[in-house]
Amino acid sequence: MNNSIFFEELTDRFQKELTILIDKPEETPETTIKALWLKACGINASAEKAAEDELPELINGQVEKLNDLVSQRLNKIPLAHLTGRQSFMGIEFMVDSRALIPRKETEVLGNTALQLSQNSYSKDPIKVIDICCGCGNLGLAMAKHNSRVQAVASDISQEAIDLANENAEFLELTDRVKFVQGDMFVPFESDEYLKNTDMIICNPPYISSAKVKQMNREISENEPALAFDGGALGFKIIQELIAEAPRFLREGGWLVFEVGLGQGEFVLQRCYKTQKFTSIMPVKDNKGNIRCIAVQK
Repeated sequence: MNNSIFFEELTDRFQKELTILIDKPEETPETTIKALWLKACGINASAEKAAEDELPELINGQVEKLNDLVSQRLNKIPLAHLTGRQSFMGIEFMVDSRALIPRKETEVLGNTALQLSQNSYSKDPIKVIDICCGCGNLGLAMAKHNSRVQAVASDISQEAIDLANENAEFLELTDRVKFVQGDMFVPFESDEYLKNTDMIICNPPYISSAKVKQMNREISENEPALAFDGGALGFKIIQELIAEAPRFLREGGWLVFEVGLGQGEFVLQRCYKTQKFTSIMPVKDNKGNIRCIAVQK
């Protein structure tokens, strides 16, 4: 079989039949085929990593395996679940149905928090709490990119915590990033963290309960609803985050969190009304939308 011709045939099929979600811009027909091709050859790679890799020759039963992966992808199984990998802030993470697949848009939050950790603190270690940690991508990415970061993270889902621990081992960061099951700040109600935390980061659920039920089948049937459901109006977790974070932050500490499209201005006003923050900074994506808010105690 001619690899290049087969690749073109599959790419053409995906261009006609595959619906790519707007929040996964790294997934194109070409990168999707490359990632599935590598998986058929026994290589786990995200769409971003696969884009950089050379494709090996398909041998033995690998053509049949690739065709099966293609069929699953066209049947709305997320690419990251098929490959077992997702790239976030340049790092390959293990992913599956136990937690939210990290999105490119969340890199706005990750990069903002990372820059603040590099610019605002000279102390060692920098104590970070990651709330609603999912697969652990935010806390682990910060620790990977900043050797002074010492992070603890919580999630209400034990399955997500299990996956996060697997990622910590995968990235060899178990000495600097710890994960614990619990709701929001509950695991951190002690003197070790109260008024003693340098930074709190969070990618909270911020979609209204009604809209969660209307989400694309690729999401609703494969990713945990807990990771998206922000209550009746989509602000339940964000409101709790803003209210509770000041109890844990030291003076000068930062809370950095993601907001949904169109929520930025409303959430900014909520931050101002608390009168608990000395600095409030909206961060926009490359389309001019507020996608992250950083507030300093």
